[in-house]
Amino acid sequence: MPNSSSISEFLLLPLADTRQLQLLHFWLFLGIYLAAVLGNGLTSTSVACDRCLHTPMYFFLLNLALLDLDCISTTLPKAMANTLWETRAISYAGCSAQLFFFLFFASAEYFLLTIMSYDRYVAICKPLHYRALMDSRACASMAAAAWGTGVLSSLLHITSTFSLPLCQGNVVNQFFFEIPQILKLSCSESNLREVVFLIFSISLVFGCFVFIVVSYVQIFMAVLRMPSEQGRHKAFSTCFPHLAVVSLLLITGFFAYLKPPSISSPLLDLTVALLYAVIPLTLNPIIYSMRNREIKHALRKVLQYARFWLP
Repeated sequence: MPNSSSISEFLLLPLADTRQLQLLHFWLFLGIYLAAVLGNGLTSTSVACDRCLHTPMYFFLLNLALLDLDCISTTLPKAMANTLWETRAISYAGCSAQLFFFLFFASAEYFLLTIMSYDRYVAICKPLHYRALMDSRACASMAAAAWGTGVLSSLLHITSTFSLPLCQGNVVNQFFFEIPQILKLSCSESNLREVVFLIFSISLVFGCFVFIVVSYVQIFMAVLRMPSEQGRHKAFSTCFPHLAVVSLLLITGFFAYLKPPSISSPLLDLTVALLYAVIPLTLNPIIYSMRNREIKHALRKVLQYARFWLP
């Protein structure tokens, strides 16, 4: 049986058996990736270039767009390259880097979503204290905490994961490298430590989800007391999509990491991975940015400026 010291590369999941289906998957992934890059790129550019958007809410939105862009760039480009060139191989170092950056960006994004829910809670429920609680130093500290927590979480898991002896070969039944697939390759008696780390991380993520839900419950209660029906409609139309994306991310992520091995299959694992690692990153610009009037106005100004200077 091979062990981790003798493995120089891993084999990722082939997305199709025929060349026609491989090309179909390539174009599908390329479309999703370009949509995510375009949406998040426009969001970050609009916020960075428009001084009117230099507020706490849009500062966090800028960080979210950067995390979305970074996170999806760790998984889809390699999957597209393998599909286009009809290969499955990824080096051991490539696996380590992909897993580290995916965990880093995904963890930081979830903590940032928690901070964004707190920002909306303070803005709606404690408007008189908003400037004091969400000043520039507090916002920078919270954003730095989200990014730093992502780094620590990633280092914790990658150190634990790659210390496991791998006794079940080098075939990964997924289009990118993720922890559940590594645990399937490890010796059954040696992965207890990583399972403990996973349970701790999942408990922390669930605690963040409870915080998000409680924040939005407080927001909904404050919104229901608004005298303006238009204001209530605007608040609800903003909050519900946010909760939907967070719920999709959490439920599918929990399912991917906690589902019993008996119900695992390549097609199910692929579907769940797309739902928690790809789809939310593509939807975030639409939900958080493209439905926002201020972002649209800033984007129009950026496009007009670019059209003026381009020959």
